[in-house]
Amino acid sequence: MNSPAVSVVMPCYNAGKYVAEAVRSVLGQTHRDLELVAVDDCSTDDTPAALSSLSGDPRLRIHHLPQNSGQAVAANRGLTLARGRFIKFFDADDIMAPRMLELQLQRLEGREDCVASAEWGRFHGDDLATYRANPQTVWRDMDAREWLVESWMKARPMMQCGLWLIPRSLLEKTGGWDERLSLINDFEFFARVLCAAREVLFTPGCPMYYRSGVTGSLSGAKGRKAVESAYLSTTVGVDHLLAQRSDERARLACANMLQDFLYTYYPACPELLGKVEAKLADLPTPTVRPSGGRGFALAARLLGWQAARRLQMACGKYPDYSRSPQ
Repeated sequence: MNSPAVSVVMPCYNAGKYVAEAVRSVLGQTHRDLELVAVDDCSTDDTPAALSSLSGDPRLRIHHLPQNSGQAVAANRGLTLARGRFIKFFDADDIMAPRMLELQLQRLEGREDCVASAEWGRFHGDDLATYRANPQTVWRDMDAREWLVESWMKARPMMQCGLWLIPRSLLEKTGGWDERLSLINDFEFFARVLCAAREVLFTPGCPMYYRSGVTGSLSGAKGRKAVESAYLSTTVGVDHLLAQRSDERARLACANMLQDFLYTYYPACPELLGKVEAKLADLPTPTVRPSGGRGFALAARLLGWQAARRLQMACGKYPDYSRSPQ
């Protein structure tokens, strides 16, 4: 059997409500020379049945893990099964525009030292009509490391897997997903990939539709394990860039990412917060500010941001990452 041009790898866990729509968005691509490797991570809902109902398309290959092992393990398993020259990882609850693969392949023009990026925006629940594009300053062709610097400068990078089309040869150099990680594992993974790439080639006109408000999604995970994963992903991802760039602009971008970790997870896991503070001591003074509404901003001015965050938590308006059982 001839290898397809593109392999889309889709880890699936309890995505029965949305996975069929995600699969159809892949199999309905205008670029037909593809395979979709769906890896069911031992789901306990109707995800296996939803996948099976679509198995009439020979381009869909379904693999079931014997036990729940996490998104990174599922993604790596899919990568080992994938046969395409170019790889896209894609979440089981998102949707890709019909020409996404066609246009991203055109942008790459066979180059294996670059990755293709895309537009994105959020939609809510089941209503694609709520989609709104989220333009960013990195929506352009850029040096790959400069893409990281620019996107990290405001400490809110969008590095979600569905944005990228990656040459297999590049992944063979960088390795797969870090299986120690759960929350924000894409940060470390794509920092590693982009540090090995030459350029990011932006592809307009083919958005990734990012579904928000999904109950039980990995991005909503809280608790000690989630904080540990976010810490490891952030610090290792930052180190990937610092190993290649030591200029002040890159160092500031890294400082902003670390400072945002403090803003987000304070006061949970104080030993991890202390390690981040120690790392920040060797970097420029961060320029990012903690996020929050008017009440938080007022309290932060009067009491300091730490006290304001604790007040938010006491009022049930901010998650307590130290108490969640997850």
